[in-house]
Formats: sequence, structure tokens, C-alpha cells
Amino acid sequence: MIRKTLFVNGVERHLIVDPDESLLNVLRNQLFLIGTKSGCGGEGECGACTVIWDGKAVRSCNYKMERIPDGAQIVTIEGVGTKECLHPLQLSWMIHGGAQCGFCTPGFIVSAKALLDQNQNPTREEVREWFQVNRNICRCTGYKPLVDAVMDAARLVRGEVTKEELWPKLKDGVSLMGSSMPRPSALAKVTGTWDFGADSGRKLPEGALHIKLVQAKVSHANILNIDTSEAEKMPGVYQVITYKDVPGTNRINGLAFPANKGSGKERPILNDKKIFQFGDALAMVLAYSPKIAEEAAKKVKVEIEELPAYMNALDAMDEDAIEIHPGTPNVYFENHNIKGEEVEPLFEELPFVVEDDFYVGRQPHLPLEPDVGYAYIDEEGKLVIHSKSIGLQLHALMVAEGIGVPLDQLVIVQNNAGGTFGYKFSPTMEGLLGVAAMVTKKPVFLEFNMYQQITYTGKRSPFFINVKMGADENGKIKAMASDWTVDHGPYCEFGDLLTMRAPQFIGAGYNIPNIRGNGRTVATNHAWGSAFRGYGSPQSLFSSEVLVDELAVKAGMDPLEFRYLNVYRQGDTTPTGCEPDVIAFPQALEKLRPIYKKAKESAKAKNARGGDLKYGVGISLLEYGCGLDGADSSEAWAEITEKGISIGSCWEDHGQGADMGFLSVAHEGLKPLGIKPEQIRLVMNDTEKAPNSGPAGGSRSTVMTGNATRVACENLVAALKKDDGTYRSYQEMIDEGLPTKYMGSWTAPCTACSVETGQGNPFPVYMYGVLLAEVSVDTISGKVKIEKLTLVSDCGPILNKLVLEGQLWGGLTQGIGLALSEDFEDLNKHTTLVKCGIPRIMDVPDNMEIIHQETPRPYGPFGLAGSGEMPLSAPHAAIVNAIYNACGVRITKLPARPEKILAAL
Repeated sequence: MIRKTLFVNGVERHLIVDPDESLLNVLRNQLFLIGTKSGCGGEGECGACTVIWDGKAVRSCNYKMERIPDGAQIVTIEGVGTKECLHPLQLSWMIHGGAQCGFCTPGFIVSAKALLDQNQNPTREEVREWFQVNRNICRCTGYKPLVDAVMDAARLVRGEVTKEELWPKLKDGVSLMGSSMPRPSALAKVTGTWDFGADSGRKLPEGALHIKLVQAKVSHANILNIDTSEAEKMPGVYQVITYKDVPGTNRINGLAFPANKGSGKERPILNDKKIFQFGDALAMVLAYSPKIAEEAAKKVKVEIEELPAYMNALDAMDEDAIEIHPGTPNVYFENHNIKGEEVEPLFEELPFVVEDDFYVGRQPHLPLEPDVGYAYIDEEGKLVIHSKSIGLQLHALMVAEGIGVPLDQLVIVQNNAGGTFGYKFSPTMEGLLGVAAMVTKKPVFLEFNMYQQITYTGKRSPFFINVKMGADENGKIKAMASDWTVDHGPYCEFGDLLTMRAPQFIGAGYNIPNIRGNGRTVATNHAWGSAFRGYGSPQSLFSSEVLVDELAVKAGMDPLEFRYLNVYRQGDTTPTGCEPDVIAFPQALEKLRPIYKKAKESAKAKNARGGDLKYGVGISLLEYGCGLDGADSSEAWAEITEKGISIGSCWEDHGQGADMGFLSVAHEGLKPLGIKPEQIRLVMNDTEKAPNSGPAGGSRSTVMTGNATRVACENLVAALKKDDGTYRSYQEMIDEGLPTKYMGSWTAPCTACSVETGQGNPFPVYMYGVLLAEVSVDTISGKVKIEKLTLVSDCGPILNKLVLEGQLWGGLTQGIGLALSEDFEDLNKHTTLVKCGIPRIMDVPDNMEIIHQETPRPYGPFGLAGSGEMPLSAPHAAIVNAIYNACGVRITKLPARPEKILAAL
């Protein structure tokens, strides 16, 4: 141990520290300055732990205490500003919606402060270069709002503008809807006081146990023996838990479709007979410190018989492949799409026919906050699990039996989440936490590091797709045939639902009267498939949006004009045979047309100059539905209290802005009462306190829970209304013996699609967009640069401009990663954020434009649609189409890395 004297946020602190401990851990664990976040696990890649050391921005995870000299001046987010006295950066971050999930926010703000301390008048490019050099990464925002925030903060610092001039106003002076008001959580996020799971876990009572996992180091094996004896003897170890100790069935309930040949209960909480994928949990070591638990986990001996590992669907489908789950075929679900006439005779007659094979791979979610949670038995004997779950009641249903707890004795609470992007639609550690708490009867805490987050949690399921399309002599698409194979990893949960997305979105956006398609879900030994933003549409739309470009070329037509001819119009039907909820694509293409023509002319002029750089433009339709197929439903409640109105729901928050969505819809529904936003209290995301609103997936929350909230507010307003048109107070309701709390529920007027035909009316509301991508391709290196993105977005009336645009920027940026760099294929290589290809700020254009088209939706609350998944449904297709336009290379298997482009050239 060594003694250190540091000046932290201007206060002299005398410390005794381990010389090998990081500055980050000393700040968090010894000084309890938990505004500084731990993301990448000491790799120095994400910048969430940025502090200022003697005027320089540094990543505190990279510096051991032996390197920090006595007298060092350290500034953390807590020293930048407070709620009562915000720094201009913190204020500007709120104004521009810079804090979405908020996990990266403290690091960015501290980093930006170091910049403004030395340069009060930076250019946008200097700000971008600063964040690039200092390795500040954001997965949510698309970076543009963060640069905007720094630029306005600099204006505030220079005295060129006042905070009153920058602060947004309510729309029309009364409405939150359509305004740019910051979300309720913004203030806590920009000051570093918004506690995430790891922050809350550090506040558990004395005696809480830390869990570390013993995980599989191979992808497929029989388990012969697990020896925990040596680990159990280590001082400080409380217990080692294996499958033998699990009180329940030890299986996650994957809620399989009836047509699924699997049981849906293939996934163990702790593996017993077999290892199915790398990272599977084999045992839990519980100790009084995380270090002891981690060291003890290394002492657990696992004896295995390794088996052939099928790391992709094609190998798992081979006739010689063994069954990954004995008794269940590796191809365990099949579905079809049948619309109109048989297509093969049509293809023989049509003058323009194209066919191609496509592959969209195993995209990793890469939230900056690794998975984390804790659990305990409460005073009533209930098991309470806190996690990043974005499906609270759903996960309770999926894990209760496996843990061995009655459903009515299980409570799940969502911690503030540092991004999930869908992976938490599946339970990850909920079962582990529940078992550990049930067995030990103590509070337990489990925190993944980034390596575990990347290698163990679910990924986007790869699709292998073949599509064939034919158009007549006028360019009208008349027929489509498709075949899709979904690699869903070893566990079947939601694999059937995902595979059903293919007939819904291959060819979506176009009136195609005749369709035939066949698909299947395949078990493999690679990472288990979980929901990822877009859920099936990025794979499906990539195939059809690139093939539509190929068909336009074959027909000798401009890609935009070909689309304009074929997109939905009144009376047309979707690939599932139902009418679109609204007609939006023709108008969107008309808005984009002059911008597209100008971009084409610009690219042509640049290419005429010659050189190694080739410029091109590409477009794609973007589309996604809002809901979970068929008669999806949600609940909320509204209650009048002495202080105002409380509203309750489980509108779970990935970081997308559930708090602002919930508040805005409620405020609109309560408008007759003249209630101000600050008089509304949100009760959210706790199964004991809030109703079953369903999971925050499939972009369903704004429509489903928004409608339930609207109905709850309408019911309350109606109950409060007197005969004379005025409204009762809380006391009047009590005096008259009237209920003060009113439920609201809403069910989508839809029908699920048939497994056999793919026909149905799955979603009440859709989101639409048209994207123009402008790129340059370096023909020497093969590197692609995104020069500009222009999106015409139609998500209905704007709920909140900051929230909506933040979702659009963020989704497009994840699409850039999917197109060019992101992958989780190689278990030895793709193990860090950077190695997985996460876009950094210089990979994303600063030149991005959104054109809002606000078509009211008949079934949306106040006309609203969702927004989160549309921008990631097909931006990668626009980018690939632009690459072709630039240099003649058609990439059909992602990511479009430089070596692929060079090989094609």
C-alpha cells in the first residue's frame, strides 16, 4: 500500500491505496465519486471514465495509482458543476439532448471541459477531433447533438448568448408534445448523479455478496464434472453454486410458438449436462469482495468432453451435424410467405428479373454499460431482482419457474440502464441473481465486465437470404421469391418470432402482388440470438433494398424513380397482405428528389476531376412496425393526489427517453385539467408498483403504452369532471367517496401473421423513412467514408424533438457500423468495443440532415408512431447502394470492409 495526497475537485484528500489499483477504481470505490463510469473494463476505449488530471483529459481506467504523483489536481464530473450551479456544458448538454442513456455523458462533459479550458472558440471539426483523440465513444446519440452542445456551451462561456435564450419553450406555451424540452432525467445525467446499476450496487448493505461466474471457454461440450472444493476453501468465499443447488427447474422459459419443434426451455440458468456456447454460466462464486470471488472462480475445475461446434447455420444444417439439443432438430422452426399467384411462371415471362444472395451478420449491441444487477429477499419474503430488463413482467414469467419462486412472490425492477438496444429483451442475469439470492438469503450483486458483455450476451441473429424479383416492361414489380435462414445461436427463445419478421419485411414498402417465400430457424453454437434494434428488418430490408437497386439497373431506371413507381399507394398491400396504416413513401420521395438530384450532380462533378476517391449516392426505404404482432396490449394508470397527478406504467427505458415519452403523452391527456408538467409524478418500471405495460421492444411503447396512458388519463379526467364542466379536486374526490386512481388499457386491432402463409395484419402503426447516403470510396485502400446522410422521417407528429432526433441520429450511426465495420464472428478477435467495430465520432458524418414528415397515425396516441427502430432498419442498404454507385462494387454480405471492396475492385 502507498499513501497519496490528491486534490480532487479542489478538496485535499489523503488516501491509502494499492499502487496497482486504477485511478478509476479509487475514485469510485474509495472516494465514492461514482459519476465517473466504468465501461470498457480498462481498455481505454470508451472514455466513460474521463477525468481531468492537471488540466489534461485522461481515461482514469488507464492509470494505476503508482503513476499519480502527490499533489495531482483531479477534476471529476462532480467538480464540473452541480444541480444548483450548472457548467455551461451541462446546461447545453440538456438543451441539445446530449444525455440519452447518459452513461457516456460524464466522460464527454469532462473531456469537453478540458477542451474549452484551453480553447473557448473551437470549430466543429476541432471538437470532433478532440473526442476522437480522447477516445470518447457514444452508442446512443450519433455524436451530432454532442458537438452541437459543445458549440453552444462555448458561446455561453464567451458570453455571446444567455441560457435563457437557449432554453427551449413549451410548444404554443402549453404543450410538451412537439417541444424540445429536456427529458426529466437530463439534469441528473449531466451532473453524474443518475445512478446506474453498478452505482446502486455499491450502496447495498454490509454483508452483500459479490458474484463472479465460472464460464465455458469452449462453444460445445458435454459436462462431465464440476469440482468446486478448492474454491470453497478460499477465505472470504461464502458459497459456490452449481446447477445442483438451483431450487427450481433451472430453465429459462423461452415462450416458444406452438409450431416450434423446440420446447422453449433449452437454456439453463446454470448449465448442467452440456455447454452450448462460449461463456455459458457453469457456476457462481459468491464472496464478500469481487476480487476474492474472481480469484476463487479460477479455482473451479470443469471437466468436459468437447464436441463439434457449429458456428454458423449452414454447418448446423449439414446432414452429418449432431443435434445441439438432443431430441430437437437443429432446424426447429419453419415458416412461409404465400401471396397472390405462383411466381416462377411469372419470372419466365417478365422482362426484368434479378436474383442475389445476402448476408447480414452477428451485430453486437455494444452498450457502454456492461450488464449488471442485484437481488435480495425483502421484508415480505418476496424475491426482488434489479436489472437492466426492458421486459419486466415478461422476464418474471420467463424466469420464475426456473429459479423456483412463485410468480406472485417475484418482483423485478429496472435499474437506470446505460443502453441495451434490445439485448435485454431476453433475460440475461435475472435467473442467476434470483437463484443466488434464494440460495443464500443474502443481497447479491453481479456485474459483468466488457469482455463478458461482448462474448456472452445475445447478438443480432445472422440471416442468410436469397431473393429474386421481377418487373414488367413499365418497371412495376410483379413477383418476388425469397428464402431465408436464421442463425439464432443455441437457444430458441424468440427465434420463431424473429424468423416471422422476414415475410413481413423482405420487400416491405412496395406493392408486390405475387410472393412466395420459405424460411427456417437454426440452432448453432455461436452467440445466442437476442433482439436488436430493428429486430429482423435490418436483415430483411437489406436484401430487398439492395436487390431493388439491382432491378432498377436491370430495367434501366433511376433507383429513386424506380422506387417512386413501386412504393405503397392507396389500395396497395404489404407483403403480409394488409393495407398500410398510412401512405407516406411517395411524399417522402418527393421531398428527397431535389436533394438526391443535387447529390448526384455533385458526385458526378467530383468524379470528373479524377483521382483515387470515387463518389456515389444511394437510397433506401426504411420501415418498421410498432408492436409485437397481433393483438398486443398494454396497461397504465393515472391517479389524482394531494400534490398533483401520479401516472404509472412499465414503459421501460433503454435510454431512448421513456420518461419524456410517458410524461408528454400524460401531459397531453391531462390537458383539460390545466396540469403543469412538474405536477405530474412518474411511477415507472417496478412490477410491484406499476402495471403490466409489456416490454419496451418492437418500437411498441409509444403506441401501445402511449395509448394505455392516454386512456388512463381520459378515464381520470372523465371521473373528475363535474356537471358544470369544472373538475373536482383531490379533496372533493375523497369527500364524495370517489376512486382517485383509474386504469387504462389498449389492445391493437390486429391479427398475427400465419406461420404457413405469412399473411396477416401484425402492427397497428408503422414508421417510415427514406434515406439518402453520400459516400466516397478510396480505390487504393478500399476505405469508405460517409460524407452525408439525409433522412426524410415520418414517425407521425413529433412527440419531443430532442428525443426523436436523438433516436434517428443514433439509429443511423448504428447502421453505419452494421454496413462497414461491426461484427461478432471471431471469438478471439471481436472481444472489445473497438475490435467489434463500434463507430467513433470520425466514422460518422457531422453533415446529417433530418426532414420531418408528420403524418398522423389513425391508431397512434394523438397520431403518434414510435421512432427507435426505423432508422436502423435499412441505412446499411443505402450505404451499400452508394458504394456501388461510386465504384461499381456491389457488396451483398456485410460488413463492407475495405478488403472486400478491394477484392471486388
